[in-house]
Amino acid sequence: MPSSHSKCEEEALATEEEDSTNGKSSNFYDVYGPQAKAGVEFKTPEATSTLNFEEVQQLVTWVLADGFMPSWVFVKNKPLIPKVVMLYVPGLDAALYLSQHRLLKGLEKCCGKPRPVLALSYMSHENQTIDALLTCKLKRKREESDLARTKSNLETQQDDPSSVELLKDLPFPITFYTLTTKQLEDNGYVFNQPGFLSTLPAPSGSSPYEMLALDCEMCVTEEGFELTRATLVTIKGEVVLDKLVKPTNAIKDYNTRFSGITPEMLDGVTTSLKDIQEDFLKLVYKETVLVGHSLENDLLALKIAHNLVIDTAVLYKHPGQRSYKSALRVLAKRYLSKEIQQSGNGHDSTEDARAAMELALLKIRHGPDFGTAPSVFRKKLLKVLSDNGKTTSIIDDVTIVKRYASESSHAFPVASDEEALSKAVKEARNEKVQFVWTQFSELYRFLKNQAEDAEKLDVRLAQMISLLTCHKKSGDKKGIRWSLTSELKEILIRVDTRIRTLYAALPTNAMLIICTGHGDIATVDRLNKMLSEREETTMCRDSIVKVLAELKAQAEVALCFVGVKS
Repeated sequence: MPSSHSKCEEEALATEEEDSTNGKSSNFYDVYGPQAKAGVEFKTPEATSTLNFEEVQQLVTWVLADGFMPSWVFVKNKPLIPKVVMLYVPGLDAALYLSQHRLLKGLEKCCGKPRPVLALSYMSHENQTIDALLTCKLKRKREESDLARTKSNLETQQDDPSSVELLKDLPFPITFYTLTTKQLEDNGYVFNQPGFLSTLPAPSGSSPYEMLALDCEMCVTEEGFELTRATLVTIKGEVVLDKLVKPTNAIKDYNTRFSGITPEMLDGVTTSLKDIQEDFLKLVYKETVLVGHSLENDLLALKIAHNLVIDTAVLYKHPGQRSYKSALRVLAKRYLSKEIQQSGNGHDSTEDARAAMELALLKIRHGPDFGTAPSVFRKKLLKVLSDNGKTTSIIDDVTIVKRYASESSHAFPVASDEEALSKAVKEARNEKVQFVWTQFSELYRFLKNQAEDAEKLDVRLAQMISLLTCHKKSGDKKGIRWSLTSELKEILIRVDTRIRTLYAALPTNAMLIICTGHGDIATVDRLNKMLSEREETTMCRDSIVKVLAELKAQAEVALCFVGVKS
């Protein structure tokens, strides 16, 4: 039996549809009365229940699009809501908020008491939280198999002479698929290494390649693996670099069964590592997206650092264990219907580079869920809202704006919280805009800088160990409480002031959603690294492990505040 809340809302929506059908004015005050107000009311949660980011996003699509009614909140007089503003405040986990709520009274004043949200695993990159909020999972009918789409897509690629056409009307920008800083680190990509060169910005006025695929072959020398062949191909599979390279040291094993390199092939070759580096850096610039399979090995052999990478070994998740990676030949057979590395004479770097490029293009053309469960796909939230006739604005760092803006969005790249606030206030007052996204990241940047400062980290770590020890002796199970420095206090006050200012700019009945995401994952990452690399420290390792466990638990409890401007 439907609840009274559901009945009221269904009747209101029925009236709305009837008015629309009859061509009446969309002035909902005629239906609800001049004194009517919109509002939100949290439904009584179970004692141990927490929300997830998908449920938070569901509130936006329920209010502004054709989404499903959220189970955790009741929206009163929904059609009266003219606008939704979603604010992301990373770093403000439940523990920090509860310990310093006196400095953050504006949140409760504007939005009432929060609901806990289970953040994504602390191992997730911070952008994955934004991913969860700004991309929608939608159900689809599987009318054709992935392989059928693959075949159709490849035929289109072969018939179309323009590489520009291949990258038109993409569901997500190419940079959506590049590895994050954490993924580069986790997968062994090397930076700031002695003897390594880095790609450079493209010369002014030049037109560098947007994407190139790389594959290298190596042999075994007295010093380990060394480069013997390097190949670069374009989006269309055209070879722009393919050279054999003479290793610096004496060869012990040509590795022919894998590399395809024989002594005869290298006979008379004079191209050195330095020569091939020069050729490579004339083609691959800092802005070029480099595609490959387990590309960290190829760049290591080239002794070149590059951070704009699409790695197909990471892009296509292993169907079994996450820590495993599928072989390139397996992916090529599954998604390209191609047999590669089958000659019996070892690998062919041109063939492998082309396969990696085609696999990357499949993901780019079909979206990030290509090759995964066919029942759902992801779509930008701003595109979903646009398809429902809503005008959207996104105000954030330039990388976030490029990644999540739809073609019709008002896009505002900003470099500071003050700039974000200024733009958000203007868009909040803009009657033509129905959805605004922005982020206040000063707290997150502070936590990150604090974690990277060895001296500050040591001081904080000693404080946390002391607090845990005291709590254990006293039987206090509340865990680590935040030590409030003057710098952190000022930041929290500024966060509170900005939220109050943004709320004041909202029109009557506008909805404000504040989501906090992860807590202090920067310190979690730093302590993880300290333990895994067995860095020297004067502190007890067991104590660091206990602090780390406590911080992980705290960092994974986010908060969601929801309010409607009265």
